[in-house]
Amino acid sequence: MKYLDDILARWPEWRDFILNKLLEWATSPQFYGQVGAVVACLLLTPPLAAILRKQLLRLKLAETGPTIVRRAGQVVESLTDLMRQLVLVALLAIAATLADVALGASWLVRLAQSVVLVWLLYAAINRYITHPILRSAAIWVGIPVATLQVFGWYDDVIRLLDSISVSVGNIRLSLYFLIKAGIFGAAFFWIGRVTSEAGRNVIQKQESLDRGIRELATRLFEIALYMVIFLLLLQVLGVDLTALAILGGAVGVGLGFGLQQIAANFISGIIVLMERSIVVGDYVELEDGKAGIVKQINIRASVLETFDGKEIMVPNERFITQRFINWTHDDPRQRYEVEFTVSYDTDLHQVPPIVEEAVLKHPRVLREPEMPDCELREFTERGVKFAVEFWVEGLDDGPNKFSSDVLFLVWDALKENDIRMPVPRREVILLGADGEPVTAGSSSA
Repeated sequence: MKYLDDILARWPEWRDFILNKLLEWATSPQFYGQVGAVVACLLLTPPLAAILRKQLLRLKLAETGPTIVRRAGQVVESLTDLMRQLVLVALLAIAATLADVALGASWLVRLAQSVVLVWLLYAAINRYITHPILRSAAIWVGIPVATLQVFGWYDDVIRLLDSISVSVGNIRLSLYFLIKAGIFGAAFFWIGRVTSEAGRNVIQKQESLDRGIRELATRLFEIALYMVIFLLLLQVLGVDLTALAILGGAVGVGLGFGLQQIAANFISGIIVLMERSIVVGDYVELEDGKAGIVKQINIRASVLETFDGKEIMVPNERFITQRFINWTHDDPRQRYEVEFTVSYDTDLHQVPPIVEEAVLKHPRVLREPEMPDCELREFTERGVKFAVEFWVEGLDDGPNKFSSDVLFLVWDALKENDIRMPVPRREVILLGADGEPVTAGSSSA
């Protein structure tokens, strides 16, 4: 805080200096001469910019020319959007030289030139940087830094920010260090995220590798990438890398106590990827009944996507320590069955061949490993219960409706062969006082 204290202590001296300087400018012919030079540059800029813009657009060649010519034309066209700022900077540079010769001073002209340079930088950022994150970083970080550099205040501001600090033991944290850590940390980890996504896409396109190997390679690439980024960030911030030994010991203790669950999920994710008990695309049913298609296998948790659009985050440890059902791990074929009931006046021996032939009409019903099989299951009070078993490739959910389709086929087949399904009926008998059934037209005393 010493630098800040020095500034506050010298404020009265600086205040008097500023007031005297303003009074000096108000009575100085050099000051008014520089003001006139700046005003003249401002007045000359619009017509000169219009003339140059027109001449440059004439130089833009046809779109059908060679590639290098067309690109040159595009550059010329893009420069026309910045023509006013470029012309004004050039005029102020000429005016500063002339002011040095004629007036012996040009500080005000150069100050105006610095302001226009910042304006030019802002216009160039909006014109050429299209990515929203990069544009925001350039505006909120690049322009303030450039402004400080242009006006010569950069070193003073750095010393001021570095003087505002807090010491904890042997560790000194200054405001400048925290700002630099935030800026470079955000930049490095944004670059890491973009690089990670690009690396993931490249690895996932390697069709010659097994899907599980691709997932494992992706995770290892992400871990190595973020470790390198972390080390680079420490290097940029000026942190002594030998301190990582102490940090590693602290992290080890943390993993042993507070972070053991995170470490368990991390190691479980590596094991799952290596032994391939589940891979992306498998349909998994957990012990608690939750089920879905494996969408991602991440470092800490895996993502199951249900058929109704929900995503379930499942810690990787559950795939190691608990039981689960993988419906499609080795063989995507599944066996399903649907039940139906026919009345007792049906020739039961005709039902199985009729139903099996009808089920085979479904385009997704398989003949291997077994043909459709219709079985008599039970004699009930409502009728005779049958069930037909069939094999399909896929799951009877989401876009597939195997059971519903097969039931429609069974319904149509039974109707075509005049086989009726029983309809539940109830017979109500009213008893009179003498215990005899009461019929229409009779009464009981």
